[in-house]
Amino acid sequence: MTSPELLEQIVQLAQDAGQAAMRIYNKDFNVEYKDDKSPVTDADLAAHRVILSGLEKITPKLPVLSEESAAISWQERQQWQCYWLVDPIDGTKEFIKKNGEFTINIALIENGVPVLGVVDAPALGVTYLATQDIGAFKQVGEARIELKVTKKENKGVIRVVGSRSHSSEQLANYLKQFDEVDMVPKGSSLKLCLVAEGAADIYPRLGPTSEWDTGAGHAVATIAGATVTTVDGAPLKYNQKESYLNPFFIVSALQS
Repeated sequence: MTSPELLEQIVQLAQDAGQAAMRIYNKDFNVEYKDDKSPVTDADLAAHRVILSGLEKITPKLPVLSEESAAISWQERQQWQCYWLVDPIDGTKEFIKKNGEFTINIALIENGVPVLGVVDAPALGVTYLATQDIGAFKQVGEARIELKVTKKENKGVIRVVGSRSHSSEQLANYLKQFDEVDMVPKGSSLKLCLVAEGAADIYPRLGPTSEWDTGAGHAVATIAGATVTTVDGAPLKYNQKESYLNPFFIVSALQS
């Protein structure tokens, strides 16, 4: 059910939510902590409200799963063939640090596959957008650049994008397979987008993420031509189980 018109509506909606977040970003804001100790700010809730209101107008019959309204039973969710997957602000820790590397994420999931995704980074003035029928793009101002991954041989210097807020011994061990590694630190779902735009060759995520953290960036990466798989090589799928947690996964522009 994707279309150019729908993509433009979602781009505008993500940017509207981004501007709502920026109004809070540019002043003092309140930080609270959820039961799992993850932070949530006034901006998460403001962006969430903008997105939910907009999606209800654009596609009133489609269900929405958002990080800020995730208490939906598996019995209900497993009936969904098509739904919106939303992270109002991914990279809340980056938002709190005010380093600009946070994103607004909206993805359309059909039968477990992200078929449309918008990742807006309002503090950086960049929006990534993708849909299966027209491709993947990076927008800066009014200009749009099409993103097409050129697969690279698995040798020489490999540019690895990793989290600013998470690192692990598992990642260090994984990277031993490469001759030489150039680490590119980045926060939020921007990591998937860096592979899509050719600024990194691989993003191994060997730590916890939730489905809403990755859906939109996943769409951008795969539609641009990268692969997004579990560490076993299976496609990363959505809404296939009761837990929202993703398995460990690899986003790659390397030749297999």
